[in-house]
Amino acid sequence: MSTAQARFVHDVPMTLDMPTVCDATAAHVGSGPRQVDVPPEVFAPHRVAAVRATGLLDTAPEDGFDDLARLAVVVGGGQRAFITLVDDHRSFWKSAVGPGGPAADCIRQNAVPDCPCQILVATDRPLIVDDALAPESPIRRLKAVDALGIGAWVGFPIHGPGGEVLGGLSVIDERPHTWTADEVQGLATLSRSVSTEIGLRQALSQATARVRTLQDSLLPPGLPAVPGIEAAAAYLPAGGADVLGDFYDLFRLRGEHWAAVLGDVCGKGVEAATVTALARYTLRAEAARSLSPAAVLKRLHLALLDRQDSEEQRFLTAIHATFRPTATGLAGRLCTAGHPPALIRRADGRTQEVGVAGTLLGAIADVRLTEARFRLNAGDTLLMYTDGIIEAHSHTPGRGPRGPLFGERRLHEVLAACHGLDAQATIDRVAAATLAHTGGPAGDDTALLALRVPPRAATVTPTPLS
Repeated sequence: MSTAQARFVHDVPMTLDMPTVCDATAAHVGSGPRQVDVPPEVFAPHRVAAVRATGLLDTAPEDGFDDLARLAVVVGGGQRAFITLVDDHRSFWKSAVGPGGPAADCIRQNAVPDCPCQILVATDRPLIVDDALAPESPIRRLKAVDALGIGAWVGFPIHGPGGEVLGGLSVIDERPHTWTADEVQGLATLSRSVSTEIGLRQALSQATARVRTLQDSLLPPGLPAVPGIEAAAAYLPAGGADVLGDFYDLFRLRGEHWAAVLGDVCGKGVEAATVTALARYTLRAEAARSLSPAAVLKRLHLALLDRQDSEEQRFLTAIHATFRPTATGLAGRLCTAGHPPALIRRADGRTQEVGVAGTLLGAIADVRLTEARFRLNAGDTLLMYTDGIIEAHSHTPGRGPRGPLFGERRLHEVLAACHGLDAQATIDRVAAATLAHTGGPAGDDTALLALRVPPRAATVTPTPLS
């Protein structure tokens, strides 16, 4: 192999010092009339698993990767750049920029035997090809040379968090190109940036999954069946990888009485999760002793004060309702503590607020908590919610989540439009309206809980026969 035509680079700093195949093995990749022996390293199960674990295969182009590829074109002095992930049968182009780059909706891949990145996987070293069609070129007989119009090619391995070679960052010149030391060094730096971006995304994804598991453990696995009443709830997580403090619960009390509760803990992270757990279990324990929502919230307030320290204060807002089914629907009373009031949608579409503003819990010694009574008849729905929904901003192009708030008025309008919807469909409609407004996860999480009295079936009086 002529080092003027193709070079394995040994003096460019890479992230790992792993065993590599010899140059002769790499040269064999390009031998024969379009016959390519794919290096065995491509098929290593742990490497293929690492590629799939990125979650990037078969995904659409993204600005983060495309920006790095565009920068690679500038740094390398070529016309096109690719960020490629190589599994056991194809090379997938997560990014392909420059003239002739694929459209977002086309197939952005080629077969492993056709792609120079297989050599990067086999050697875990950069490969520089100054003249792709030179007799000594290790990529001369690869189909990608003709298909992509490769005159010169330079590629650098990209790595997963465990050091596996996932694929490569490569730059193409349409003509022979003697890649300079500065170009090589700059592209090496960019390849490490690609590896870092992939690693950060995986770490965030794993952290988010752990957060979701912890968050789910703070919510009931399902809602119990309340005789004669429809019940539904939803938790809408915020963007990011933090445990937040919204929660809901529905449980039976003594006799025919039931309790519904919704809360929002200030803060995030493990401490917020601890307070959320304390709130849920305190509410359940105290509700078993008293049917008064105000008394139960007062006991939760005292429990929060007992665990406060001088370094960090944790407080929460909550709405707590107790109710029982009646012959015509349900009757209950509720109390709010620094929390938005509940909304009632009457069967005719009218909406109204229920609840007297009270003091948030755990913040100051004395709290003011007042109960309000309510009734639901056939076709009526009670909606309890946290402030994440009314404070959700819409996303404005170029400015992010800084647009108008969802707001209380919009919530009233959405609820009023839920004609004929059962409790679950009502929750789904409100959640969908929120996501449509924000264009994705909001900046704060949201909990929703609905109780509905089903409409009574129409009765038909038979006409007597004459």
